[in-house]
Amino acid sequence: MAEKKKDKKWIQGMDMKEGAFTRKAKRKGITSAQLQSNVLANPDKYDEKTVKQARLRQTLVSLKKNKDKKKTED
Repeated sequence: MAEKKKDKKWIQGMDMKEGAFTRKAKRKGITSAQLQSNVLANPDKYDEKTVKQARLRQTLVSLKKNKDKKKTED
């Protein structure tokens, strides 16, 4: 079976609307981090698109934290 090659630039190929998740949070009067935790705690209450956006935000935040952590170690 052929191995699946990881694409290190997967985010560039994503089709996403910038600021959509943040706008949803602002409409509700909360921050995007609060909306993310609410969505991930109760995914059944939200539509599939919002759940995917919350997961994407979680991934991007952790990638940024890891990148910043590496910079401070150097």
